[in-house]
Amino acid sequence: MNFTRTLFPLSMLLLSGCVVGPDYQKPDTALPAKFTESKTSSAENVTLNPWWESFRDKRLNDLVHQGLGENLSVMTALERIEAAQANVIIAGAGGLPDLGVGANATAQGGHNSASKKTLSTGADASWLLDFFGQYRRAKEAANASLDAAYDDVNVARLAYLSDLASSYVNARYYQEALALNRKNLESRRETLKLTNEIKEAGAASSLDVLQAEGLVNQTLADLPALETGFLQSANHIATLLGVPAGTITGSLTKGSAQPMPRYKTRTGVPADLIRNRPDIRAAERRLQAATAEIGVNEANLYPSIQLSGSINASRVFTNPGVTNGTLWSFGPSLSLPIFNGGELKARVKVARSEAEQQYLAWKSTVLNAVEEVENAQSALIRDGQTVAALRKVVQSYEQTLNLARESYRGGASTILDVLDAERNVASARLSLASAIRQLARDYVSLNVAIGGGAEIGSPTVASR
Repeated sequence: MNFTRTLFPLSMLLLSGCVVGPDYQKPDTALPAKFTESKTSSAENVTLNPWWESFRDKRLNDLVHQGLGENLSVMTALERIEAAQANVIIAGAGGLPDLGVGANATAQGGHNSASKKTLSTGADASWLLDFFGQYRRAKEAANASLDAAYDDVNVARLAYLSDLASSYVNARYYQEALALNRKNLESRRETLKLTNEIKEAGAASSLDVLQAEGLVNQTLADLPALETGFLQSANHIATLLGVPAGTITGSLTKGSAQPMPRYKTRTGVPADLIRNRPDIRAAERRLQAATAEIGVNEANLYPSIQLSGSINASRVFTNPGVTNGTLWSFGPSLSLPIFNGGELKARVKVARSEAEQQYLAWKSTVLNAVEEVENAQSALIRDGQTVAALRKVVQSYEQTLNLARESYRGGASTILDVLDAERNVASARLSLASAIRQLARDYVSLNVAIGGGAEIGSPTVASR
């Protein structure tokens, strides 16, 4: 009677076909209603926004599209999709019947015995009934991992866009700095020539000439480091495009204006990041996969039933005649875990801990994304103010230099006044170029931080 009372509820549970383990629930975390320096309005889907086109630089646009299909990091992430798709098939196959067939033939004979030939064929089938959803949870986990693999491609694409655009901005900065230093060199050589002329007229000393020469030589000494910076930036761009270093240096040698963003970026609200950032979506998919793995491990705590059967047919050829034979078997087998040293329950605890870790990883990814947007936006606003102020500084110092030269020609000031004015002009021009570079990099960082352009050229998610 006790056995009957135990078996009846168990049989009802098996026949119900339940799925053990927690059902996935989308995670949630408290986020502010708006970014500190933005309006409270949601932005459109920015994942297809080609934000780099706002620089209005055709060469940059060409490089971006050239590398979208050639960047090695993106290609590696694409290859991982193939493995994730195969894992979905593997996970689904576990819950399907398994069928195998075989055949063999033998011949037997000798001097004192009759010859005999035997042909036999057989088929074996088995099906593990997924009453507790072990394979359904496994397939759920595999599908979530596949989604994460697709999102990882977009993560790699964003990293490529960020690296390429920043490297291009650097390359153009070094070219601008080289042009400015060559312009400064020309100006300082002009000052040296003027100083020599005034010395010949008896109104300047050898010390004045040496000071002017020192400034010329200092400018010459600054040029190699800037050339190195340009070459290294060009080499890195080539690597990002999947071609050998030095391949595109020639095409970049012709200088171009420093990239400057022409449009403002709508950052939206923090909640938009959950939709637009591929790293957040990938983290959520991994959380879903880890949640499904809890069910996989919990299913191992319960009994399993496997249906198996076989059929074998044989035909024996002998001198007297032919003999046929057929054997078959079919039946269920029950496996019930009883003593396992607590291993199965421990595996469930491990799975739950891993799911909690994935939740914390997701939450950390969300908070880091909000921080990245806040930082990039603050930097973009303030570096824009710096650029505007430095433009005025350059104008003032250029006017000061012109006045100092006229005063020096008239004997109203010394060569030191001219040299100081030249130093100020050179320093202000380079500071402006550096600030423009930083402004452009801020623009890149802000658009990458909101997930801009992440899905351009993205593969279509396979239907399941």
